[in-house]
Amino acid sequence: MDNRTEVRDFLVSRRARITPEQAGLPLYGTNRRVAGLRREEVALLAGVSTDYYTKLERGNLSGVSESVLEAIAGALQLDESERTHLFDLARTAQAGISARRRRTTPQQAIRPSVQRVIDSIDAPAYVRNNRLDLLAINQLGRALLSDLYVDETSRPNLARYMFLDRRSRDFYVEWEAVAKDAVAALRIEAGRNAYDRGLTDLVGELSTRSEEFRTWWASHNVRLHRTSTKKMHHHVAGELELTGEALVLPGDAGLTIIAYTVEPGTTSEQALQFLAIWASEQQPSTESTRHISNKRGVV
Repeated sequence: MDNRTEVRDFLVSRRARITPEQAGLPLYGTNRRVAGLRREEVALLAGVSTDYYTKLERGNLSGVSESVLEAIAGALQLDESERTHLFDLARTAQAGISARRRRTTPQQAIRPSVQRVIDSIDAPAYVRNNRLDLLAINQLGRALLSDLYVDETSRPNLARYMFLDRRSRDFYVEWEAVAKDAVAALRIEAGRNAYDRGLTDLVGELSTRSEEFRTWWASHNVRLHRTSTKKMHHHVAGELELTGEALVLPGDAGLTIIAYTVEPGTTSEQALQFLAIWASEQQPSTESTRHISNKRGVV
């Protein structure tokens, strides 16, 4: 992904959504040719020259100071996620050629101790990277997200499931909101890790195959994912309302544990308990199948 293009499109999209009234600026006349603020108005609010802001909006964040970035973030009324994204884009611009040469790739394997951690959690839990690849999952999590595990060789990706598997629209009761959050998560990762080839390929694939993804990706909305409540319809357990908590692994860059909980005393708790019983009943047959397969020389 081209950093200059990302910077330009992000700043233009944020400027377009703010009216002079929202920014506390006087409105002179009604013949405005832009939907939101003009460049000179953003420059005024940020305390920089129009020429300098124009240079930034054309995608050149190289050498920009943190104080200027903070001023731009304030002028554009960026929230925490958007401010983080702007600073990530600036860091990528500073890194320049050396970052392109490194082409950092999200971790694809987890340590056994991390698997033991999620196995010890009495709730659906999995480990994902920032590209939304599922790298590990516990038994209850696998039962909950059974659509993503069609066989033992599956390497699931939540974004692919969301946009390329029609079953996701039945599974997520509020599919559009969840899908937009997935796009926002990938967009913020693109700012952090613009030269990840796998991420570029994933975005290209989804943009080609899903009009909804392509449209929402172009909006440049970003979001930090820490906690969220999702309503799901499981084919065995029925309706569940689960709250997911994101637990970043400091020792494993880019990896996050997502654990889901339910409100005690609710029908969702009963449904999750039923799902746990169903999952435990499936386990023996799975182990039996593996045992038979190994006898036949199949691994």
